Amino acid sequence: MSQRVLPGSTPPGVFVGRFGWPKVRIGPLVTPERGDTLLYDSPELWVGRPLEEIVGFRTSLVRGTFRTHVDDANNPGRLLEDLQLLSLSTRSTEAEATFSRAPRFHLTLSDEVPPYGPTAPLEKFNLEEVKVDQRMEKESSDIHATATTAVVELYNQSLPVSRIERAFSAGTLGRKGHRRFVPTRWSITAVDDILSKSNLGRVRHLPEFSEWWLYKLTALGNRWFILIMPGYWRYESIEAWFPGTLWNPVGSDAMMIGDWEGHDGRTTYAGMGGCYYAARLAVSEHLERIQRQAGVVILRETHPGQVMPLGVWNVREHVRTTLQGNPERLGSVEEVHEKVKEFLAIPLPRWLQQSHWLAEWKVQKRLEEF
Repeated sequence: MSQRVLPGSTPPGVFVGRFGWPKVRIGPLVTPERGDTLLYDSPELWVGRPLEEIVGFRTSLVRGTFRTHVDDANNPGRLLEDLQLLSLSTRSTEAEATFSRAPRFHLTLSDEVPPYGPTAPLEKFNLEEVKVDQRMEKESSDIHATATTAVVELYNQSLPVSRIERAFSAGTLGRKGHRRFVPTRWSITAVDDILSKSNLGRVRHLPEFSEWWLYKLTALGNRWFILIMPGYWRYESIEAWFPGTLWNPVGSDAMMIGDWEGHDGRTTYAGMGGCYYAARLAVSEHLERIQRQAGVVILRETHPGQVMPLGVWNVREHVRTTLQGNPERLGSVEEVHEKVKEFLAIPLPRWLQQSHWLAEWKVQKRLEEF
């Protein structure tokens, strides 16, 4: 775009960068489209839409930025205060952004964050009336509750995870004097981690599952194979990126990465990043829904049809969607192996070599099998 002044609307959208932390770049996401643009920053509404449409409305979002210290969330000036108010909004809002130069398009690719469009330094930002969600306003006004407590309470009131992440990132939650602006990509994983741990605190006390259930889905160049296993809570997520995909553009073989945890959870950060925690949140929700604890293994193949990373929403929302389907009920781990061969392109021995929990089932029988 060539102009320095952009009238339009914000979905609402606020983005916090991570480079230079603790001094970070923060600003609104504004589109020249007017009216209801809530869809543009609501990942929960993107499942089933074609890649081209998602990329299209995401890249129409122009990001204005200015530098601030993360601690300024506690004593914001007018512009920061407007951004914090925007993060609590329940709907899109008319807005006008003025930049110091015409925004330039620079595509930033990330596993955690959806793409966005051109970027430029922000000089001025004008908002029309913002309709604040009363539930979020109440949590934001509570200066004695920790950010973790506020995140869980908002989730328990059925707020979309993406809206909770936005408020968390904008430093509107937490105890007085302890609020911080959190880079968007960090806030996404932090909220997924907080919420899944909260859910699993209850799941671990549920009766153990006694069957093998298999859920499958193909979407956006991905094949999802999700196995619910008998027994206690344990979890594993494995991804395979085929040659010709973004994270394996020139390889000659599929690149695989995975992480796992046992009944008591992890003590270190998962090497595969935010996707691990996004899927774990979706899985914990499912186990609460069926009122059982169980083992869960997620196998994901990404084929050349997905040419761009879309952010961890892609994982969270597609695992949620997969688990809303009707499961195939299997009788044994041998049947599971046959289903792997039928649905996934990577040979079974490679999955077993990569996997912790599937491999363990090959050599360890449960007590009730004897």
